[in-house]
Amino acid sequence: MDDWDRETILRKPKARPAVIRNQSELNAAARQGAILETHRALNVANKAHHVDTDHRRIAHLDRSDDVKPPEKVTLSVSQAMRKARADKGWSQKELATKVNEKESTIKDYESGHAIPVQQILVKIERLLGVKLQGKKDIGAPLPPRGGGKNKAEGTK
Repeated sequence: MDDWDRETILRKPKARPAVIRNQSELNAAARQGAILETHRALNVANKAHHVDTDHRRIAHLDRSDDVKPPEKVTLSVSQAMRKARADKGWSQKELATKVNEKESTIKDYESGHAIPVQQILVKIERLLGVKLQGKKDIGAPLPPRGGGKNKAEGTK
């Protein structure tokens, strides 16, 4: 026999469950002894998927939540920035150039309209040498970097 004439079956199709759409088909399947499984389709019309959720509570939360605007730079931070910049004799444009930010960003920080970004505040803190983050001591000089003992002293 030639290989071209032989039929090769790679896999047999799986039996699919039949979908019964009316009562007479259901009764006929039951008489034949077929295994029956019933479930109700979930759709918006029968609202079966809304059984476990508390939509009133969720809707109330959606209506009652007031969106809090993001916090702006505090007045003490903006005043400390302005004073430290003036002490160094820099303009806003010069400070912006040294921090690699736009001049408008520095203006917003000094006027108190900016939303504080910690990365920018850290850069400004280091350049101006004053503390701009935290709750207290805003405007105080930063401690010297490196902070510990001299490496030449070493350990004993």
